[in-house]
Amino acid sequence: LALSLRLSGNTGRILHRQFSTGNFSPTSSLRRRKTSMSSRLDFELDDPLVNTHVPAKRRKKVIGLDDLLADHYKEEGKRIEVKSKRKKPQNNDSSDDEDNTKEAHLSTALDRYHKQMQDMGSDDEVTNWGLRVFGTQKNPPDSDFSELRSCELLQSFYDNNLDSLVGLNREEGDAFLEGLLVNGWLLKLVTTQNHVEAVVAKWTFNLMMFSSRGQLRTRACSFWCDIFSLENEDDTSYFKIDWVPNYSELRRALDIYGYTHDLSSNSTFSCADSQHVGPSQNIRTWIKFVTASCQVRSKRPMFSSAEAEELIEVIVSLFLDRQLEGLSASLYKCMLATISYFTDEEWNISCEKVAKSIANRVPRDLNCLRAVECISGVDPRSKSLRSKVAYQILTAYLDFQIASDEEILNTLISIKVDERSCDLFKVYIYLILTENWLLWGSKLDDKPVICEMWRVLLRNCSCLIPSTDLRSYALKIRDRASYLLHCSSIN
Repeated sequence: LALSLRLSGNTGRILHRQFSTGNFSPTSSLRRRKTSMSSRLDFELDDPLVNTHVPAKRRKKVIGLDDLLADHYKEEGKRIEVKSKRKKPQNNDSSDDEDNTKEAHLSTALDRYHKQMQDMGSDDEVTNWGLRVFGTQKNPPDSDFSELRSCELLQSFYDNNLDSLVGLNREEGDAFLEGLLVNGWLLKLVTTQNHVEAVVAKWTFNLMMFSSRGQLRTRACSFWCDIFSLENEDDTSYFKIDWVPNYSELRRALDIYGYTHDLSSNSTFSCADSQHVGPSQNIRTWIKFVTASCQVRSKRPMFSSAEAEELIEVIVSLFLDRQLEGLSASLYKCMLATISYFTDEEWNISCEKVAKSIANRVPRDLNCLRAVECISGVDPRSKSLRSKVAYQILTAYLDFQIASDEEILNTLISIKVDERSCDLFKVYIYLILTENWLLWGSKLDDKPVICEMWRVLLRNCSCLIPSTDLRSYALKIRDRASYLLHCSSIN
């Protein structure tokens, strides 16, 4: 008991318990003490002196080059052995026969598939619009402007002793005026005097229409457009122009450019000199001048009704030339200005005449649709003209001289679009022309019979043409008719 009291910690308590119970054994006690000493207590783990130990040194293994080569050759040997086991002897003759048999089966399948596609579709080619409106250009006229050196504008410089100040020479008066034109001073001088001399007007018009120098023709066109804009102002004083070009001057310029008025003969042009075939560079200024001249109808009417009608036909034909597709915006403005040139009384008569003339001039292909769609204004006159042009072309297609609206629609509805022999190209032309005729005009307003017949035509075109018909215009007709039918149901 005295011995157990002197012991401390867990060991003392263990010995005291064993001694009191009579199970004390020195051997077992020493073994347990050794075990308990091997598993440290919690407070002993935090003691840095107890936890210090020397880490064991790891022995590095050095791999030599011989070992690497031996491993490499061993892997290569295994790989060659695997490949040799996979190889099997083949009979070349039987392999060639098998390949020929597969090729024959594949060729037969492709021929059968091609035949099925031919039965379902057709070899129709999708054409595009486009005419050659301009042929071979002619040489510009020789114009003598020697009297330009003695014009009143230059004479005013001499009278005021300004010729030496500005470096003006009598023999180089035209070159001096070109400099004034390019720099914009010519316009300022004539507006100060409120007067444009005849020789100056003819000279600037000739530069605008026939000059090969881009800067001169552009500035000359701006000169005329600015003069017309000044005349169009209500608060401007009287502006005197001694000479104004008329329609014959514009027609003469078009003839020199190589323009043809007969659109059906556009494929007979000679292309011997390719540098002089096609529209002239001056056609851009020609279009701008026509636009500006039509906008001054209230102050200076330059064209008669018949001449303005011909101008609309010329503009429509210019829309059909793909070489002028980059001038579509200028042509659109020119079209609006020319349509607005007429008075209300003149337009009621001229609209029908222009529509018939355009229908007679354009060929019976996609160019007729282009001629209709180029009249893209949303004003009442443009919409009326577009509707009438589409109607005239449609009746010309159907060989109708005089027919009612119901008769035309009944003829279109009676076309059997589901038959294989149906000409879907013509059906597509009919559909687009009918759309422009009815929707751009006032045919559907308060006319339920016409409206219902139009829906029947759309249902025929969208539903009766089978989906297995892979002809190009079959898809175009179905899509267009479905879209129009959906729009009509919404409205």
